[in-house]
This record gives sequence, C-alpha cells and structure tokens, in this order.
Amino acid sequence: MERPKPPLSVLIVEDEPLLAMDVEMMVEDAGHRVMAEAASLYDVEALDPAQSPDIAFVDMQLARNTTGLQVCSLIQERWSNTIIIFVTANPKKIPDDFSGAHGVIPKPFSRHGFMNALRYLQESVCTPPPITALPGSFVPSEHLAATW
Repeated sequence: MERPKPPLSVLIVEDEPLLAMDVEMMVEDAGHRVMAEAASLYDVEALDPAQSPDIAFVDMQLARNTTGLQVCSLIQERWSNTIIIFVTANPKKIPDDFSGAHGVIPKPFSRHGFMNALRYLQESVCTPPPITALPGSFVPSEHLAATW
C-alpha cells in the first residue's frame, strides 16, 4: 500500500458545531486539509465515495440518533484505508476491540494534547511506525499497530 504524504485529508464527524470548528482549526494549523465535516451518519453517507479521507475523527453520540459506531462501520466499508479515531467524552462506550477503529482521544482534550495526537497519527499514516512517543492524549487500539 502506498502511504499518503502530508497534508493529510481529514474527515470530522462531530455534531457540536463549536467543537467541530475547533478540531478543524487544529487540523489546518497542523498543515492538513479538512475534506468534510459531518454531524450524523446520514451526512457521511452523502459524501462522495471517491473522496477518501486519510484520517476520520468521529464522535460517539451524533445528530439524528446516529452513533460513531455506525459511522465507523460505514467508513470501513467505503474507505478501508482510513484511520478512524473516536473523539468522545464516553470512551467506556467503545467496545474492547474498538469496532475496528484505530484509537480514541478522550474529551475534554487540550489543544496541546490534540496536536500531539495528530502528530503521532500523521506518522502512523505516512511513515509507520511512529517515532514520536505515544502521547498521553491518545489511546491506540491494537488495530493501529497491526496496520504497520
């Protein structure tokens, strides 16, 4: 598999507009590109399947009674190479196997913590395995290491 090079294409799936904006600003400040924002599973379904994100940040509780687990399944089906990261205040709602996702950034998070996690993920996507130490703001799944 050919590895992408920065800037990475990022999908943000978050139903809180201010938090989505905050994440978008941090992604762009890190030099990456937000390909789309979505507030629900239906918004993700409406995205162009030809536009494959490198990383997707997915909240667990979404608009229109949809969940991050549903979005995770859709992303795996549609864009199998996308690194999926749950961003949630309820990490205990994530199954032990992360439903095939690659990790979690627990809310609340600091800008510094998010940026460190993003740097680690960039290395995971572009030149695995990462050389940066695992940041405390990110909990990887076993599935992430298996992609290396």
